[in-house]
Amino acid sequence: MATPNYGYEKRQRELAKKQKKEDKLRAKAQRKSDEAAHPEPLEDEAPGMPPGPGTQPPEGGGAAA
Repeated sequence: MATPNYGYEKRQRELAKKQKKEDKLRAKAQRKSDEAAHPEPLEDEAPGMPPGPGTQPPEGGGAAA
């Protein structure tokens, strides 16, 4: 019976990991370029809307006496 070639298997796993990482980076770059080309305002940052609660620090300096 033939012995397993662990070096080959390891190399294949490494190549698969490298390919997956490259695909993720490519997809991330694609999303970033799409986002830059078509910026969409966030719900909280919609023009003409007052800021929601909790977006500004409380008045009075902080510590309560």
